Amino acid sequence: MKNLIKAGLIICLSPFYISAAELALDSESFFDATFTIDSTYTGDGKTYEVSASGEAGPYGRVYLSYEFTDKQDMKDRGEYTGYAWTQNGENIVTASLQGIYIKDGSVFKLWGLNIVNDGKLHYAYGVVDFVAKTMNFEVADIDTGD
Repeated sequence: MKNLIKAGLIICLSPFYISAAELALDSESFFDATFTIDSTYTGDGKTYEVSASGEAGPYGRVYLSYEFTDKQDMKDRGEYTGYAWTQNGENIVTASLQGIYIKDGSVFKLWGLNIVNDGKLHYAYGVVDFVAKTMNFEVADIDTGD
């Protein structure tokens, strides 16, 4: 019976499967983003809020806010949502951030997908070190074929 249920789930969910090859990154768009953690906060010991600021490639000085949660109660991994913004002259650029994290020794590794109000979609991989107060990311545009 278990095998029948597994087979049914695989068949039903296979149209939603996305392979890594389908997440095409624009090789010309890669940039580094380096941030200093400005503050952290938790009111319940389960949800953690982090504010950071730093430099993000073509966007210049960027301010971030994150909320880290562990909705599956896995202890060493979970999910995050966040918001980023920057201002260059009169132009304000904002982004919605979301992804997953895993605690790896003394650091946290993040994988995320971001949508920016300049029309770009970004893939970001980062390492967060709360002791060193750093957040460092490699970011690239997702090639949507537009």
